[in-house]
Amino acid sequence: MKVIVVKNAAEGGKQGFQVFKDALANGAKVFGLATGSTPISTYDEITSSDLDFSHVTSVNLDEYVGLGPDHPQSYNYFMHEHFFNKKPFANSYLPDGLNKDAEAETKRYDKVIADNPIDLGILGLGRNGHIGFNEPGTPFDSTTHQVKLTESTIAANARFFDNEEEVPKYAYSMGIGSILKDKQILLEAYGEEKADAVKGMIEGPVTPDLPASSLQNHDNVIVVIDEAAASKLSKKY
Repeated sequence: MKVIVVKNAAEGGKQGFQVFKDALANGAKVFGLATGSTPISTYDEITSSDLDFSHVTSVNLDEYVGLGPDHPQSYNYFMHEHFFNKKPFANSYLPDGLNKDAEAETKRYDKVIADNPIDLGILGLGRNGHIGFNEPGTPFDSTTHQVKLTESTIAANARFFDNEEEVPKYAYSMGIGSILKDKQILLEAYGEEKADAVKGMIEGPVTPDLPASSLQNHDNVIVVIDEAAASKLSKKY
């Protein structure tokens, strides 16, 4: 892993932007995209730039089960608000949160991923070490699956809803095995509450108990973290 420590998320966004810019310049055709608050600074840098994605494809990591693209808290809606409306791709794929047939939807999305191998994928990091919605215990060879969200993840996402009862309890997520096939991975994490997960991801044992530790098995990972998220690392980067 290449670890870059910055002062804050704004600086991290500039680093993330450079990774996207370099990938595009080097011929990347497919970008794996994450949602949530973490990548917003990177997306803001990108959408205010002159980068052009109109000839390439995006494949998103995940989506809540039960939320359609018009729901303000769906990840489809998020991506249009923070990225696609300003920088459209030739094709953009996301799981269909309204498809209640989990087997059919996960098979459909696995085919999307197989047909569009990801050149650069961006990830956030959950407090419990999840990537995408791959919660602790998820096998490292997993493909797209329906996930029952943990109480900690539901609680962390509750700030985006009127109350915790409204937070979906399930999501469709690209699997860890699928993520590890990305040619290059950019992971961003900011804040002291991510420090334990960051330490486990970079310095801890490789274990399904901390899904992000699987990234130690990938040979092209860039980690961008702020000083707070890096605070428990045993060495300086």
